[in-house]
Amino acid sequence: MSLTLFDLDNTLLAGDSDHLWGEYLTEHDIVDAQTYAAANERFYADYKAGRLDIDAFLRFALRPLAEHPPEQLHAWRERFIAEKIEPIVLPAARALIDMHRQRGDTLVIITATNRFVTEPIAGLLGIDCLLATEPEFRDGRYTGGYVGTPTFRDGKIAALEAWRRQSGTEDMVTTFYSDSRNDLPLLERVEEPVAVDPDPALDAIARERHWQRLTLRDGPEPHPLG
Repeated sequence: MSLTLFDLDNTLLAGDSDHLWGEYLTEHDIVDAQTYAAANERFYADYKAGRLDIDAFLRFALRPLAEHPPEQLHAWRERFIAEKIEPIVLPAARALIDMHRQRGDTLVIITATNRFVTEPIAGLLGIDCLLATEPEFRDGRYTGGYVGTPTFRDGKIAALEAWRRQSGTEDMVTTFYSDSRNDLPLLERVEEPVAVDPDPALDAIARERHWQRLTLRDGPEPHPLG
């Protein structure tokens, strides 16, 4: 039995759920469309370039949660999942998950995107264990802040190590699937790093280090990248 970790955005999904949530908010006039959309695009560009200021981004991304009651947020989120997420769940990602499940592996999604956005996506994929950035919830409302360390870059390592101690999985061989240069710290720590439809920076590193490289965007099953 092994431990299998999956990044979420642009790995199991053909898109970025954090960025798409921002798009949903602007399209439905839940936020100021012009200013919010511009910031959403700027932060996403910074993420892809490997220069994201995670604290500044989380102040931006979590602020709308503090501006509305949870009941309204959950109703919006349900429609967001149906409109934006269900169409981009990759069939080959489901096949990959099923392969590891049939092997008896312990499955974990580990993502920098906050739990409010990603918890229903993990449920959609049938994965019970989710390690994600935790929005602060106090006195029945989201505060716009977060608790603990964001699960971004080295924060993924800290979250995983804490979870492994609690779950008794410290001795398991670990595989990690990711698309992003931002996950390089964790990819370098696991026994079996796998680059999935990697960004150019990660692709170059994966080639140099002879890591496995897969695509989940070419049919219903995972395929090696040439």
